[in-house]
Amino acid sequence: MTTTRFFSTLTEQSKPSKSFEIDIFSPLRQWLNRIEFSDRQFAEKICHLIPASCPFERDVSAFGYTYHIPALCKINPVFEEVVNLRLRALTYLSELPS
Repeated sequence: MTTTRFFSTLTEQSKPSKSFEIDIFSPLRQWLNRIEFSDRQFAEKICHLIPASCPFERDVSAFGYTYHIPALCKINPVFEEVVNLRLRALTYLSELPS
């Protein structure tokens, strides 16, 4: 078996089977992606509301041990759309004339 054929067989096996999935967050994702910026104050408010980094990552010390709580933003189902919204607001603000 050639190497190319071996890897193509692996990728074919790793593909998920097509099953019926319901995405309940799809309307919210679409709504967030359709927001357009035409007002400086609105764009600034979005930039202030959405943090640049995940605010939930912490190091907690208790009983002589330090525990690391990882960033939980990645489990947010609309995380990518919210980050994209902040990026679009920053881009709008940067393109405004001074």
